[in-house]
Parts: sequence; structure tokens; C-alpha cells
Amino acid sequence: MIDRLDHLIVSVKDISAAEENFTKFFGIEPVWRGEHSELGTINAIYNFSNTYFEILAAKGEGIGAELVKQSIQEKGEGLTGLVLGSDNLQDCENQISKKHYKSLPISIGEGMDSDRGDIRRWKSLFLPNELTRGMFAFLIEHTEGHLPLPNKFPDSSVNKLDHVVINTNDPDGFIEVYQDIYGIRLALDQTVEKWGGRMLFFRLNKTTIEVIAKKDENQIEDKLWGLAWDVEDIKKTHSRLCNEGFEITPVKEGRKPNTLVATVKSDVYNIPTLLIQHLSS
Repeated sequence: MIDRLDHLIVSVKDISAAEENFTKFFGIEPVWRGEHSELGTINAIYNFSNTYFEILAAKGEGIGAELVKQSIQEKGEGLTGLVLGSDNLQDCENQISKKHYKSLPISIGEGMDSDRGDIRRWKSLFLPNELTRGMFAFLIEHTEGHLPLPNKFPDSSVNKLDHVVINTNDPDGFIEVYQDIYGIRLALDQTVEKWGGRMLFFRLNKTTIEVIAKKDENQIEDKLWGLAWDVEDIKKTHSRLCNEGFEITPVKEGRKPNTLVATVKSDVYNIPTLLIQHLSS
């Protein structure tokens, strides 16, 4: 049912400042700048080989502006939403209905790039709380237009999303939603106490949803936590970011064999951020 992790949403107060900052971090320019006047938001989008990253700010009034303002008020600027993609949203709605969940009707969206005048259109399916489990998430089907890729990913730039980290206090319920309803492949379910306990790894479109499970007695809740970005040459990326003024840890061997990693400590809008290079084995 779900084909891909379509994109991530990051809420910011000042779109221009955030764009300047993330352009320095990613080492590439945004491929889209636009406005959703009916939602009261303005955005800039960075496109990678397996997903895209949308920074979103309020501009005017609307349900989108309310989402951005509420997210910033509750958590500060940073990760706000996870959007999963499908090529057949009607089928998704039907499958969800068969599982006795009730979603909102499919809605139509449109965006225009403010630089080129290009138009994109899409359908969205907003999910019930039983499926989102406290996290802002919805399904999307792109119907017209496309996001261009950067002309080139320099050796020192970020080129794709390696994984997104989600915290949950209900791992079995998470599996029921993401594997049994969404149809996303659960590649690994393991418990490693020194890494935080039970960990789930869901694979789709050459990225991973990594879930860290810590059971408690609180209300069931999933929370977006952090991101890991794949780079071609981590030493070049490290050097570039240091020169740009980012605080970043020294490069070291990662937990996974044949990887090098470094943690970005500043200027990533409260998002725990890891850089990772996969070495040839």
C-alpha cells in the first residue's frame, strides 16, 4: 500500500533564515520555493535521491499555519511530520476502511514554484489518531508535475536520507500499523540493551524507519526524533561543515560495520542529526 517515505516536514519561524542555514548544511540549493495560500504557509524544498525535505513556515492564516505555530509552540522549531507516499491513494483509503479505521476524505493540493512558475498537484489522505498515534503523519499521491533533482550532488554534500528515527512506547502496536496496515517491510526486530532496548527497522525506497522502543505506562505515542543523512565522502563533508561554522563531532567508525559517522551538534533546528558514509566492504 505504501511505496515510499515521501518527505519530511520541518517547522520554522523564518523561512529565509532556515533556507540559508539548511543550504549550508546540505551543500545544495532548494529545488522548489512556494506558497500554499489556502493553508497559510510558505515552503522551501530540498530534493534527494530517495526523499525530499520540506521546511515550512506560517504566512497568513489557515490550517497549515496553525500546524506550524502549534508545533513550534509545543516543541520548538524542528521535525513536525512524516509523509508516506503511494501511487494509489484511493486503494489506501479502501484498505484502511477495510481495517475499520475512518480517515478524512481525500483532499486535493496544488503548489506553484515562485521562481519558475511550475505547478505540482497531489492528493492527501489524513489519517485517524489510531494510526498516527500522536505523530503528525499523512499519505500523499503526486498526480501532476515533479520536483527536479539538483544538477549535481557534490562529494561534500548530503545525497540521500539514510534513516529517520522514531521513538515509541508501543512497539507491537507500531508493527500492526506500519507492517500489517501500511504494508511496509519489517526488515529487523532486535533487542540490544546497550543501544536503548528493542529496535525495529522498516525498509522502503532505499531508506529506513528506525524505531526505538521504550515501554511505559503513558498513553500510546510515537514521536519523530532524529535523522541520519548519507554522504559520499564524510571527511569532505566534515571539513565543509566545520568551515561553515557548524559544531560537529570528529569522524569515527559507526555501530554498523563498514561505516563512518559524525554527529552534527549545531544549527540543525533541534533535530538530532547524524552523517553516515557507507564504505565498500
